[in-house]
Amino acid sequence: MRVVRTGAAAVAATAAKGGLMAGRAKYLKWMYANRLLWSVLRYLLLIGLAFLILYPLLVKLSNSFMSRQDLIDGTVRFIPRQATWFNYETVIEYTSFFQGLANTFGISFMSGALQMLVCTMVGYGLARFNFKGKGIVFTLVVLTILIPPQTYMISLYMKFSFFDLFGLISAVTGGTVRLMDSVWPMAVLSIIGFGFKNGLYILIMRQYFKGIPKELEEAAYVDGSGLFRTFGRIILPISFSMMVTIFLFSFSWQWTDSFYSSMFFSQVKLLSNSLMTGFEGLMLEGATVGLKNGQPLTATLTNTMSLLVIAPLILLYLFAQKSLVEGIEHSGIVG
Repeated sequence: MRVVRTGAAAVAATAAKGGLMAGRAKYLKWMYANRLLWSVLRYLLLIGLAFLILYPLLVKLSNSFMSRQDLIDGTVRFIPRQATWFNYETVIEYTSFFQGLANTFGISFMSGALQMLVCTMVGYGLARFNFKGKGIVFTLVVLTILIPPQTYMISLYMKFSFFDLFGLISAVTGGTVRLMDSVWPMAVLSIIGFGFKNGLYILIMRQYFKGIPKELEEAAYVDGSGLFRTFGRIILPISFSMMVTIFLFSFSWQWTDSFYSSMFFSQVKLLSNSLMTGFEGLMLEGATVGLKNGQPLTATLTNTMSLLVIAPLILLYLFAQKSLVEGIEHSGIVG
């Protein structure tokens, strides 16, 4: 039976309906305004952080193209009036840039590849197998992260200056072997899991492997696959993004490292050593044009060299950005 509302009841119903719609519209407007406000604040924060990070880099990039007249002209701020390649040509000439680039790339690539493989295997072992001393091994891995390398710097230097393998080399040859100024110190440290930041890489891989379901390996074992075959055919392919992340971390940190580079490669031309030694050649170039160390030209040459050092890393990140982001998301080190 249909009830027809008349008079005051109809008016009240219409008013209630109108009030409900008005309240809903007001709520939607408030939600939209609130969401818009948070979006604006979020983008302002991101823009501010990006400005803080990119501003010094952009200033260095601008100064690297300035001539000596632009550097001493107070009216020139960001855009050079007389753009020149002089700074880049001078840096490349006086620092043997391409030789340092080749040496740095070779050492960084070798260290990154070895650390990627070793840390993947060690992390898998700590995540999947139970053995005596596992807790001690994991504790040692954590200690390599906590203990600064400066504490055992002298021990490392003496070990590779007078290298001997369990006394076998001295027993055969009657003396030790000097491994300094060669790739062997970094290769040995990477293979034994004691390289630069290796403890962090092992921890990342361990956490990643603990998140992989064990049923994948159990199914492979049931089908007759052995340990090494399962690791090579199943575990490694699904861990590719994490392995690329470890390689990129290792490559980047080794590329800009000055601690191990200055200790092991004092006679080998590397980019990081050029940054740390103060550019003796560049200082001489500054003196030839009437400027001393610390004045505009020499500071600009130093900044130009810094740009040339990090430029390969920026290019590497642009090509490997997808794998790097995927690896970080799966590593458990975010948040």
